[in-house]
Amino acid sequence: MKDSRAAMHRGSNLQVLKYEDRRAMGKTAADMVSQKITKLFNQQQFVNMIFAAAPSQNEFLSALIQNETIEWQRINAFHMDEYIGLSENDSRTFSSFLKEKIFSKLPFHTVNYINGNAIDPDTECKRYAELLSKYPTDIVCMGIGENGHIAFNDPHVADFNDPVKVKVVSLDSDCRQQQVNDKCFDLLDEVPTHAITLTIPALMAGKYIYCMVPGEKKAKAVFNTLNAEINEKCPATILRRHASTMLFIDKNSGALL
Repeated sequence: MKDSRAAMHRGSNLQVLKYEDRRAMGKTAADMVSQKITKLFNQQQFVNMIFAAAPSQNEFLSALIQNETIEWQRINAFHMDEYIGLSENDSRTFSSFLKEKIFSKLPFHTVNYINGNAIDPDTECKRYAELLSKYPTDIVCMGIGENGHIAFNDPHVADFNDPVKVKVVSLDSDCRQQQVNDKCFDLLDEVPTHAITLTIPALMAGKYIYCMVPGEKKAKAVFNTLNAEINEKCPATILRRHASTMLFIDKNSGALL
């Protein structure tokens, strides 16, 4: 499907691209990310990428792994959040999701997991923050939550000026319910109450952000991202201040625009 592109979101650098369906959205997003990777390879030896783990990313990840022209062995891969308390082999962890969808399918130079079962979560946050400092982020591939969160920065814990790159957070009720809505968990009581997440400054430090947000349940979040006052009540509004962000939506997530 041909996309409908806004030249720029008013008052920001945010570009919004709308598609008829999730498949077209994911395919085009993957193509654009692939093109950016190739361009960066002309400037540097390695590319550092952060990936989100969520059903909203399925079409994008499926299309991305089909690209046989990318030198995946020159990419360092990271993920942006992880539950605390699920067993290492639990298929509902974000590391398991990404391993299944992309990390095990491509020959990355390194894959860097957050350990949600670390004995000391604060120490794990520091370890992962040091990795992010060692490998400055080039590309962030992400989504937006139903409550406007990015990564696990829900409104009650989001901080646009967070002094750390990675932190332990509690998850609000809307965020936890979304995991049930997305069929990642059967019952709300099964959803962990805490997680380790990259903070908003850590995400915003990426040179390029590609944000894939399909589905009718995300319509309010997309509307608020583009129209609400820029503050932590809708964490995703901060994307309007990033120098290079592309927001990919489908007709359902863009229904309120």
